Amino acid sequence: MDFQRNQFYHIISYGCQANVSDSEHYAGQLEALGYHHTEDLDMADVILVNTCCVRETAEDKTLGKIGEFKHLKTKNPDLIIAITGCMAQEWQDKLFKRAPHIDLVIGTHNIHKLIELIEKRNSKKDHYMEADMSLPAFHDMPVKRFQNFFAWIPIMNGCNKFCTYCIVPYVRGREVSRPIEAIVEEIKKVAAEGYKEITLLGQNVNSYGLDLKDGTDFSKLVQAVDDIDGIERVRYMTSHPKDMTFAMIDAIADSKKIVNHMHLPIQCGSDELLKKMNRGYTTEHYLELVDYARKRMPDLVLTTDIIVGFPGETEAMFQDTLNLLKRVQYDMAYTFIYSPRTGTPAATMDGQIPQEEKSRRLQRLMDVQNVYSLQKNKEMENQVYDVIVEGPTKNDAHHWFGRTTGNKMIIWENDGTVAIGDTVPVAVDKGQTWVLKGHLVH
Repeated sequence: MDFQRNQFYHIISYGCQANVSDSEHYAGQLEALGYHHTEDLDMADVILVNTCCVRETAEDKTLGKIGEFKHLKTKNPDLIIAITGCMAQEWQDKLFKRAPHIDLVIGTHNIHKLIELIEKRNSKKDHYMEADMSLPAFHDMPVKRFQNFFAWIPIMNGCNKFCTYCIVPYVRGREVSRPIEAIVEEIKKVAAEGYKEITLLGQNVNSYGLDLKDGTDFSKLVQAVDDIDGIERVRYMTSHPKDMTFAMIDAIADSKKIVNHMHLPIQCGSDELLKKMNRGYTTEHYLELVDYARKRMPDLVLTTDIIVGFPGETEAMFQDTLNLLKRVQYDMAYTFIYSPRTGTPAATMDGQIPQEEKSRRLQRLMDVQNVYSLQKNKEMENQVYDVIVEGPTKNDAHHWFGRTTGNKMIIWENDGTVAIGDTVPVAVDKGQTWVLKGHLVH
């Protein structure tokens, strides 16, 4: 590589938090090679797109973005364009055929190969691909964290669930857990670097350790992490009701540092549909988990994922979902219209729901949920919560924000007395459906 001038990289990340964590490891390798980050695509010597393929719309968006880079390649033939992540794993060398100006395609188990591939590409201009899923899921790599006080900590990779609507097991592979010692060592390192909050990442954190077959499970990991000095908050995502246990809930409730926010996806309120989705639990079991978690953590902030319009969903089944919403009363629900994903069993199931009906059901679902979201947030009015300051809001530099342990965003008017990363008390003045408005308590 020519180090006579500064060289720059630009990373675009689509998809989940695991992808963001992977992008941090790509950035670490690029900086180890001497590249510097830039937001200016015209300055970039390497453009890396870390992709998602959970929905075909995500793939379409990525292909459109790749097409935009063609003119940059024309202007700078030495520009390296790398496509990584789940879509790279799925498409592999088809990406070169679709967009010949791409240089590198890197699959989900080959993140550590970036330095080697860039060196190959710099010595000989050609297409290079690494997408071998038989490689170990975890490697020692440099990491360039994108935030100064919040750190992503991968605890496992892959998924064994094979929900009938989901492509993830096909592109991330089988579940592989990191040893507790390796996770603890990384958390101690980020704590020493001043990080206050970590998030334990996995496609299904509740099955953590099962592949190790030595008695390790998520509750033991929670207990080990709780003893690490310097970290104020520990989050985790994402949970799966099939593998969540009362013992795990006990470990979370007894922890000093695990937050009081639990994201527990239900997906729908119909047992018949849950079976078609291959979710592996019933609504009865799910409600037992919710009731126990609320008993152990009275201040629990509970959120969920819900899919509407899954193939075969009748009006009665949809009513079951609305009834479950009314029974549980979530703080927030992330709601999705089912969209067929090529390569998954659900895509070819009978009973596909018309788009117009799916849209109507989504609106009806949101109308019910928004009542509870607003109610829960209004109950927080006149209460004081500790938040970690994240900085100015996107559209107004005079208003800053932070999150409670329950992951509720509070916005307040900045008076210049706090800095990003401070932990400060904030009083809630007004609860709205999506955010809280408040003021600093001095």
